[in-house]
Amino acid sequence: MGFTTLLVASLAAATSAMPILNPIQMMARAGPVAGQVITKCSAPGQLALAYDDGPYQYTQKLSDILKNGGAKGTFFVTGTLYGCIYNQKTALQSAYSAGHQIASHTWSHPQNFGSMSTADLNSQMTRLETALVNIIGVKPTYMRPPYLATGGNVLSTMKTLGYRVITDDIDAEDWNGKTPAQSQQKFQQAGASGNGHIPLMHETYQGTVETLTPWLINWAKTNNLKLVTVAECLGDAGGAYVNGTGNGASTC
Repeated sequence: MGFTTLLVASLAAATSAMPILNPIQMMARAGPVAGQVITKCSAPGQLALAYDDGPYQYTQKLSDILKNGGAKGTFFVTGTLYGCIYNQKTALQSAYSAGHQIASHTWSHPQNFGSMSTADLNSQMTRLETALVNIIGVKPTYMRPPYLATGGNVLSTMKTLGYRVITDDIDAEDWNGKTPAQSQQKFQQAGASGNGHIPLMHETYQGTVETLTPWLINWAKTNNLKLVTVAECLGDAGGAYVNGTGNGASTC
């Protein structure tokens, strides 16, 4: 057998041993589509606890509560909303090392996010990306828009930047003065059936961290729900991050 014939035969054998993915399978392997709004998990039996507005003084405690409860959470963080992100560098690194997902909630959490120019939206996202590369070594592919604003240039810009856009299907309303007990009622009313919930909660409220979260861990266990990251609940466990370039900064 000549060299060319042998090479062709070897390639054919290797190809036949590998499954050929159809376009739908290829899209599924690539994870959720960037720039499209996602409100729930892609399959039942799971719950993706997701927290906005940190990092803050409760970040480490929240990470520990989740870890001790056998749960994974998703932290949608900002650069400057509750102080400079670098002030919570150690807590963020700890949460990342514990397997929690670190995702983007923009650099400064602007109130007019839904009406910003493409250039300003890019700046909000890339400034936080750089900080996260400096802190945890990678940049996120998931984001939750401030005030859940998805109008204007938001979705087209997030598509260009490769971000999966997460909103919610349960609002704990901790931001609106609801007590942990009132937030619990919202989960009970939503129930544990159907595709898993992605709730809107905030790690900046002590009651959410110390009371609501332990209750949710127990509620999930009672209802046989697996507590996973947002990426995991969308079948994208390996797609939460991509490589990025830092700049060595340690202050905002």
